[in-house]
Amino acid sequence: MGIDEKQRSVLKMLPGVDHVLELAGKDDYFTNIPKSVLVLSIRLVVEALRISILEGNEEITATSLSDYLIIEKVKQSVKSAMTPNLKRTINGTGVVVHTNLGRSLLASSAVEHLCEVSTRYSNLEFDLGTGKRGLRYSCVEDILCELSGAEAAMVVNNNAGAVLLCLETLAKGKEAIVSRGELVEIGGSFRIPDVMARSGAILKEVGTTNRTHLRDYENAISNDTGLLLKVHTSNYSIVGFTASVSVNDMVALALKHDIPFMEDLGSGTLIDFSKYGLSKEPTVQESVTSGADVVTFSGDKLLGGPQAGIIVGKKDILDKIKKNPITRALRIDKLTLAALESTLRLYRDEEKAIQAIPTLRMLTFPFVYIEEKAKQLAKMLEDLNDPRLCIRLLNLSSRAGGGALPIMDLPSKGIGCSVKGISTNAIERSMRENMPPVIGRIEEDLFIMDLRTIQEDELEIIKNAFDKMLKKAR
Repeated sequence: MGIDEKQRSVLKMLPGVDHVLELAGKDDYFTNIPKSVLVLSIRLVVEALRISILEGNEEITATSLSDYLIIEKVKQSVKSAMTPNLKRTINGTGVVVHTNLGRSLLASSAVEHLCEVSTRYSNLEFDLGTGKRGLRYSCVEDILCELSGAEAAMVVNNNAGAVLLCLETLAKGKEAIVSRGELVEIGGSFRIPDVMARSGAILKEVGTTNRTHLRDYENAISNDTGLLLKVHTSNYSIVGFTASVSVNDMVALALKHDIPFMEDLGSGTLIDFSKYGLSKEPTVQESVTSGADVVTFSGDKLLGGPQAGIIVGKKDILDKIKKNPITRALRIDKLTLAALESTLRLYRDEEKAIQAIPTLRMLTFPFVYIEEKAKQLAKMLEDLNDPRLCIRLLNLSSRAGGGALPIMDLPSKGIGCSVKGISTNAIERSMRENMPPVIGRIEEDLFIMDLRTIQEDELEIIKNAFDKMLKKAR
C-alpha cells in the first residue's frame, strides 16, 4: 500500500540523525552518555516516528516533530538504554520461591561474603594449607557433608546439571530404571526423559502413572541396568489410589543387585518443615541416612541460597562424578560458592537459619505478622486521601513456589485495590512500570498484593507508586 501526500509531507519533516545529534550536544543531559548509545537512541526514535507516520498515526504532526519533543523522546530512549535490564522488583504475588522473579533471596551474611569475595582475590582453587592448587568444591564440601551426613559432596550450576552429570557418569549407555509417575517436567519445559537422553542413559520406565511397586523395579533389572533412579515429585502430587516404593526398599534392591541408587530431590531441604506446620518434604539427611549412593537437589529453592545443583553421597561414587570432564562445563563460579557457603553455615543453628534465610522466614511467617503488615500498608494507602482509591483487606493463600510443597496453601493476608476511573489492567501496568516494579496479580477486578512476600522496607515504595499513579491520572 502506497503513501499519500499528507504522509509524504510529514515524512519530509523528520529530522536527520546528524541534526538531532547536534541538538543533543547542546543539552547537558547527554554530557556523560556514550556516543554509541546516543546515536542508537536517536536512530530508534526517528525510525519509530517514521513507522508511526506510515501506519497513518494522525497524532504525528509538525508540532509533534519539533526539536524539543524529539529531544525529549531521545532522552527517554537513552534513559531506557542506560538502565540495567535486570532490575530489583517487589514481589506481591505471595509466591515465595518465584522462579520468574529470581527465586530465593539471599541472607544478609551471604550477600556480605559474596561482596567481599567478588571485590578481592580469593583462594578459589588454592589450598592455603599446602600452598598448591586446590579444588573449588573444597570450600563447601565439608559443610555439606557435616549437614547432610554424606561422605562426599560437590556443586554444579543447577540441579538439572547435577542430574545430567550423575546420569552421564553412572549410566551412560546403560538403562536407568525410573517410575513412570516420576518422569517430571520442570520449569521451561525441561523434562527428566530429555535430560536422561542427553546424558546417554537409556530410560526404562516401570509401573504406572499412579502406582509403582518394588516388583516392578526388580523385574526390570537386567545385565544392562546401570542405575535405579527415584525422582521426588516436588512440583506436583498424585493423590488417591497410589503406591510408590520407599527409599529404604530401593536402597536394599540396589544393594542386592550391586547397582547404584540415585535420588533426585528436586527442591531439596535440610529442614523438616512439618515442625513448622507445613507439609512434610523428604530431607537430604533422610535420603543420605537411608543409604542412597547419590542425592541431588537445588540450592536456590527451599535451601534459600544461590542457583546451584548440589550432589552428595558415597565417596567412591562422588569421586567418579568429580572426574567426569563435563564438570568443567557445569562448574560454578566464586560468587555462587561464596553465597552458598554462607547460606549453608547458617544451617548449623536451625533457629538462626529460619530467621536469617529469607525463604525460610517467609515460609514460616506467623499469620498475625502478615496480617499486621497488610493493615499497615492499607493504612498508608488510605492516608493518600484520594477518594478514587478503594482498599480492601483480603484473606489469601500464598504458595511456596519453585516446584516445592505443591499442594500446600499458606494462609496469608493481602490487600485488593481499585481506582475509580482507572482500569485494573492499567493499575497493574502502572505498578509494573514503577521503579522498582511492583508485581501483583489481578483477581475479581482488583489489583492484589500478598504481604507474605513483601518486605517491610518496601511498603513506602508501594505507597509512593500509588501516589504517583493517582497524581498522573488527575
